[in-house]
Amino acid sequence: MATVEHQHREEALAEDQGHRRRDFINIAAVSFAGVGAAAVIVPVISQMNPSADVLALATSEVDLSAIKPGQAIKTIYRKQPLFVRHLTPQEIAAVNAVPTGSLRDPQTLAERTKPGKQEWLVTMGVCTHLGCVPLGAGEGENRGPFGGYFCPCHGSAYDAAARIRQGPAPKNLEVPDYVFRSDTKIEVGAKA
Repeated sequence: MATVEHQHREEALAEDQGHRRRDFINIAAVSFAGVGAAAVIVPVISQMNPSADVLALATSEVDLSAIKPGQAIKTIYRKQPLFVRHLTPQEIAAVNAVPTGSLRDPQTLAERTKPGKQEWLVTMGVCTHLGCVPLGAGEGENRGPFGGYFCPCHGSAYDAAARIRQGPAPKNLEVPDYVFRSDTKIEVGAKA
């Protein structure tokens, strides 16, 4: 009887060691697969991060001191044209007089500028129709029938607040994030 009991104990011990060995193999296999998956996923996710040249262009500083009232300049932000316009009091009054309900993409000038800095309009210089660069930022360029910007590709016309007024463009020119660093300097791409 002792031998049968001893034999059962040995079988139970062998079975228990078999379970432990199997558990160890399963844990090792899952761990190995997890490490392998991480080794594949980390580089894939890392390659989706912006490259160094894009990060270098993440913000742009623009000096406003040379832009006279009624003038606009064209500069570059993230490899795309950026328009900075110094509105005159007459332009501000004209765009504020337009009922927003009559606009395709209703926005007031106050919604498109910074509080207390309504004379400074900063927009991307890319037509919202098919991505052409509108005219109106350069000296002597066609500003269109509404005195803002005119896209020569398909005839979209924007007012002095860069709001779409005529043509196929569905939206106003985009206003990027920017902050005033001083009365004469803005940083485009920075959030307040």
